[in-house]
Amino acid sequence: MPPSLWLFDLDGTLIDSAPGIHASIDHALTGVGRAPLADARLPDWIGPPLRESFARLLPDAAAVETAVALYREHYAAHGWAGHRVYPGIPELLQQLADRGARLAVVTSKVECYARQIVHAAPWGHDFTAVYGLSEASPHSEKAAQIAQALRDFAVPAMDAVMLGDRHYDIEGARACGVRAVGALWGYGTRAELMRAGADALVESPAALAQWASLGSSPAACEDSRA
Repeated sequence: MPPSLWLFDLDGTLIDSAPGIHASIDHALTGVGRAPLADARLPDWIGPPLRESFARLLPDAAAVETAVALYREHYAAHGWAGHRVYPGIPELLQQLADRGARLAVVTSKVECYARQIVHAAPWGHDFTAVYGLSEASPHSEKAAQIAQALRDFAVPAMDAVMLGDRHYDIEGARACGVRAVGALWGYGTRAELMRAGADALVESPAALAQWASLGSSPAACEDSRA
């Protein structure tokens, strides 16, 4: 039977948020006297918490906090809207909702921004809950967020699945005993997801629908441990 609780990462899984994030990073970096971020480095910034990413570039905690504040200033005004929904996501969510599955977002994005994005989307009503970070969170809390979702929905781990594109998603799910599925259309690599211990890898939302036995057209879906 398909899981009754579906947990989705946001950036790199439901939406391609690169344009808005990149613009906000550049606003922050130039504000602290650094060069804008090279395009090739952007994927490394999507997934980890913001402070963790800025700390790799900036010399001290004060500079990191200044950059975080500048980023959030720009993101709140402009960056949050700079995204597109991945093809096939609305159809997948509709199929899951039609089958009575319960859906939640579990993201390393600050919760107020995550809620803003989800609630503005045409499919936002399909999600019962959004779990994000507080503005003070210095690191990923995926395992704690997933554990909270299991408690809130009163669902055993074996009846839930976590879909995400970075190792944080996979590791958080495995720490809670939840099936972990890697989204290969996002920012992480196949190797990253396999190293993290993904139970399965999916090439597209249509492939995930097939994996969940929803009757969609055949698409690439593989057990990463085969």
